[in-house]
Amino acid sequence: MQILIAPNAFKNSLPAADVANAIKEGLEQSDLKCIVHCFPVGDGGDGTGELLIQHCNGKIIPAVVHDPLGKKISSSFGLIDDGTTAVIEMANASGLRLLQSNELNPLHANSFGTGELIAHALDKGVTKIILCIGGSATVDGATGILQALGFRFLNINNEELNNIPETLTELNAIDVSNVDKRIMNCKIVVLCDVNNVLLGEHGTAAVFGPQKGAKPGDIKTLESSLTKLRDVVFRQTGKDMAIMKHGGAAGGIAAGLAALLNAELVNGIDYFLSFTNFDNALEKTDLVITGEGSIDIQTLEGKGPLGVAKKAKEKKIPVIGLAGKISAEAVKSLEQYFDMIISINQEPIDLSSALLHTRTNLIRTAEVIGHSLAIKKIKFN
Repeated sequence: MQILIAPNAFKNSLPAADVANAIKEGLEQSDLKCIVHCFPVGDGGDGTGELLIQHCNGKIIPAVVHDPLGKKISSSFGLIDDGTTAVIEMANASGLRLLQSNELNPLHANSFGTGELIAHALDKGVTKIILCIGGSATVDGATGILQALGFRFLNINNEELNNIPETLTELNAIDVSNVDKRIMNCKIVVLCDVNNVLLGEHGTAAVFGPQKGAKPGDIKTLESSLTKLRDVVFRQTGKDMAIMKHGGAAGGIAAGLAALLNAELVNGIDYFLSFTNFDNALEKTDLVITGEGSIDIQTLEGKGPLGVAKKAKEKKIPVIGLAGKISAEAVKSLEQYFDMIISINQEPIDLSSALLHTRTNLIRTAEVIGHSLAIKKIKFN
């Protein structure tokens, strides 16, 4: 049996490559005679850029930038396609993982450091940038990135705003006279792992603000700030950030870059699978195993496991999905894509313990799957 292991990362626990290796270890400990291939995937979330660089045998370029709160840090980006394309992981400069829990402050956290990475990439002569935006600590509508590239956000007195995004409520105009001209001639592709729009009850402040430390009052301020940004951008460009699919991804980064830099917003997992020739990996595959930390309603919106399962089903290959948490509400809708969805936890468990034992539970679950397949308790068409 040829088995392809193509999981997403298990958020806050294991990166995708480690998840794949744990599943492989479990299968190899079982009685199943099989050949296992690992193909970890990313849907635009934290770690996707690293996987793309590895798949393409790219080169890592170090850079010093500012973190979300303005502290200088060592970061990096990747070069692929003979140095013509940069792969930038937003989390490497503007990520949640760069801050302690008591430092989270989405009213002041900004994406300036990601803009600095883009500028460093332009210095290398790239003509295309692939931006993976998962895991951000910011809700600034890309204003930080844009500031790093020469955009100026002005109040009614033509004074440049400080402490963005909180002060975006005072925004009156955007000055583009000093924008780095190289960025306007560079193709930007933004890999998005959610479909949320910028504003409203399903928008970035309401849905993702709390994950980044926003309290109820902060969410109202962020919503007002992003609304003002949308209004000024619409007045100056005619582009409506509020109606863009994926626009709410990464605190509105997607909408801001699409409106002001003509960035292309794409479904992260679909782009990743196409870019890495996933279809070729499915050749001669008898079974696909995928998964991520939680299989739930958001999985249906285009997360990694769903993209993998859809590709497998196009070739009539059975699919098993593994997760630490499974939503009963989502399972029914996912039945057409997954032959089985299995929790790696044997019993109810608190989140901190589940995260701590993810690798062990993946190995154990994969071993059980292997034994079951070996004695033909599970039959696939």
